[in-house]
Amino acid sequence: MPGSAQVKAMLTAKIKTPTIGCEDCKTRIETYLKRYDGVASVVVNWRQKNVTVKYLTDRINIEEIKTAISNCGYDADDIPANEDSYKRLPKTCKKPEDGGPNKAPNIHAPPVPKAQ
Repeated sequence: MPGSAQVKAMLTAKIKTPTIGCEDCKTRIETYLKRYDGVASVVVNWRQKNVTVKYLTDRINIEEIKTAISNCGYDADDIPANEDSYKRLPKTCKKPEDGGPNKAPNIHAPPVPKAQ
């Protein structure tokens, strides 16, 4: 069929990233993922602790994207952070139990419910 464009399948995925907690984490993940062929857009919401990625399924898959986030030093759904990458993160981007901050704006621990 002359003149017909081939449509590439694009998916949107929301990935839980419980260990992100500041603008530096956001910038690091967005910059890293945008380098990948097939990643159309990346939106990191560190307050809600998730990453929304739009990607072309014929160039990259969700497991590769999660692995890329892990390679940045962050947990991504069921894939734990790459240990060496996590160790290289600045102290402000680490979990409280590893010397990171435990209060806003760099909260890397899950929110603690308020006592009533």
